[in-house]
Amino acid sequence: MIKRANKRGWIRIVEAFIAVLLVTGVLLILINQGYLGKGKSDYSAKIYDAQIAVLREIQIDSTLRAEILNVNPIPVSSDQTGLFPVNVLKKINDRITEYQYLNCTASICGLDKICPQPDTTNKEKDVYAQGVAISAEPNLPEFSPRQLKLFCWTK
Repeated sequence: MIKRANKRGWIRIVEAFIAVLLVTGVLLILINQGYLGKGKSDYSAKIYDAQIAVLREIQIDSTLRAEILNVNPIPVSSDQTGLFPVNVLKKINDRITEYQYLNCTASICGLDKICPQPDTTNKEKDVYAQGVAISAEPNLPEFSPRQLKLFCWTK
């Protein structure tokens, strides 16, 4: 009689252990397939990737770089239509329209300064900011690097 009672106890312990393993396995499968745990972080990664793509295109284009370096006075934001370089703004708008879920504004400031967030930025939403350094061609004598910063938020 005593041995039988001990066997029931061990069987219940093994059953509980198997149940915990099954629940853990199901949760791991759900997390791995993306049903759990993926939210804003995935969305923000897509936004940062889009911003970096736009900024890199501007950074490697020598004419757009020259336009940014010739801007005076700085800082200037994209909502200041007469001061912000037209071709740079056109490039930003053309590339951002590929991402239907984004609205963006930009600022140009000194490399060692903090770029102000433009007034047209939607401050009720999460704003994603990404910047890139813009410097002169190596053969030019004048060195006045600038920073182009892109502020994006979801529609």
